[in-house]
Amino acid sequence: MKFMIVGKSNEDVEAGALPDPEYVERMHAYNEELAEAGVLLAAEGLYPSSRGARIAYSGGRASVVDGPFAEAKELIAGFWLIQVKSREEAVRWALRVPMPPGYDGVGLDVWQVYDAAGTPDTAGMSPEAAEWESALRERLGDRGC
Repeated sequence: MKFMIVGKSNEDVEAGALPDPEYVERMHAYNEELAEAGVLLAAEGLYPSSRGARIAYSGGRASVVDGPFAEAKELIAGFWLIQVKSREEAVRWALRVPMPPGYDGVGLDVWQVYDAAGTPDTAGMSPEAAEWESALRERLGDRGC
């Protein structure tokens, strides 16, 4: 089962402040622990929303809204993609994410990722769509889909 651990942002992250070197070392150690356990698929931090864009749809038309976006606590600062045996194991890993001092209120979300390997073809997918999905995943290999 794949899960994404999503780290929420805050005002410091949105302002572009970098964490102190001690915290960065703790985060590297955590990522190394995930990798050594064989569960880490990807992990990335994100730039502040001022460097992003949001696509909004209305009346069948798309419009681009440039960042920054309000409500820093609703934004994402980074993520880990892990593959584990259960939701409980994913939560246990998430509970081990190091948090720097002063980040009270910043949280993590743990979301299960749809995975074609764990989704039966009868889950609303036509046989053609399931075949296309399988072929795409095979072509992508370790890069995921």
